[in-house]
Amino acid sequence: MTRRRTGRGRAWAELLRVSALLSVPGDALAGAAAAGARPGRGTLCALGASLCLYEAGMALNDWADRTEDSVERPHRPLPSGRVAPGAALAASAALTAAGLVLASRAGRPSLAVATALAGTVWAYDLRLKHTPAGPGAMATARALDLLLGATASTRGRDTPTRAALDALPSAALLGAHTYAVTAVSRHETRGGSTRTPLAALAVTLAVAAAASGGPRGPRPDTARLRPLLALAYARTPAPLLLHAALNPSAALTERAVGGGIRATIPLQAALAARSGAPATALALLGLVPAARALARKVSPT
Repeated sequence: MTRRRTGRGRAWAELLRVSALLSVPGDALAGAAAAGARPGRGTLCALGASLCLYEAGMALNDWADRTEDSVERPHRPLPSGRVAPGAALAASAALTAAGLVLASRAGRPSLAVATALAGTVWAYDLRLKHTPAGPGAMATARALDLLLGATASTRGRDTPTRAALDALPSAALLGAHTYAVTAVSRHETRGGSTRTPLAALAVTLAVAAAASGGPRGPRPDTARLRPLLALAYARTPAPLLLHAALNPSAALTERAVGGGIRATIPLQAALAARSGAPATALALLGLVPAARALARKVSPT
């Protein structure tokens, strides 16, 4: 019985990509930093909503791909029979509802952003994933997640609209990174693309250069931190993307995708530092070792 429960837990951990889960909290925290707000109750609601909607997308992704995965990735939880398709779909619906409820606790503007985010996630998994619009939809979802943190964290004279506008540059950089990783991921089962990893590498370097700057002017406590965090971000996926370009095998492409997912955390830290929140940046950077350790146990892709 214990072994059966362990196996069931492992299957759900694979389905929900728990090793990638640590890449989610930084969206809300970077959004709060971009809005010039300290993390508070609203930020926690946004963080919880982000986690729920992210996991909803993971479950829905495998439910939508169950037929394709039965041929290309039969070891995954659904085609292998370790998780029932109905259970995965029900979990996705329940997690989506929970995410919207949590977002509503931070106010109507946050609920509006979360609703747009949920709609983008479902549209991507059910319709857009295998179309040219797929990477753009995924990038939009990640950008909206950062904007959710910004709108949920506002206080006093700041309005959610003003917070969202302030957070747009950070959201755009996070979206650009996500677009590049998603574009590479479309080749992870078959490989064969040299141009896409090279393009993703160029995007990574451009995002790192932009993140090393600061929209609020130089500050002694962030002037040195920003370029260091930008470098930490770039060096995570860059070697893997270069390897995938030189040898576009499925295995190396999948490794590059995993590196891109892990690089989200130092990017979020760099964005927080760019917005003048060094404490948030360092806290996020502390998640990197845990994310790396989890990735060794459960694949993030």
